Amino acid sequence: MAYAAQIAAQLGAHVIKVKLPTAHLEQAAAKKVYESAKIPISTLAERVKHVVQSSFDGRRIVIFSGGAKSEDANVFEEARAIRDGGGFGSIIGRNSFQRPKTEAMKFLHTIMGIYSSEIQ
Repeated sequence: MAYAAQIAAQLGAHVIKVKLPTAHLEQAAAKKVYESAKIPISTLAERVKHVVQSSFDGRRIVIFSGGAKSEDANVFEEARAIRDGGGFGSIIGRNSFQRPKTEAMKFLHTIMGIYSSEIQ
């Protein structure tokens, strides 16, 4: 994801949307670089930080796609990791719009509270 975000920034994107990064490194050469450079990727927040750093060190807006509908606790944990890693937010359409309005409003207020650090 960090490489994809970097390429998007180099191509001139000001807003970059990528999936949340996993700790899996497919290529042995990439794994070797991450280990030798001691790039921390053990937590989601660390991986988000690396993606943001790869986007001209945070001089581009990086938004993370939300994916499939998930349990509230999972979405809230992802939001915390994005916030703590310096991300600019997440796309949570399915997780907010596929529920009754009052429940969706409560859900969205919690997400906003997490991103504003009013809710830890």
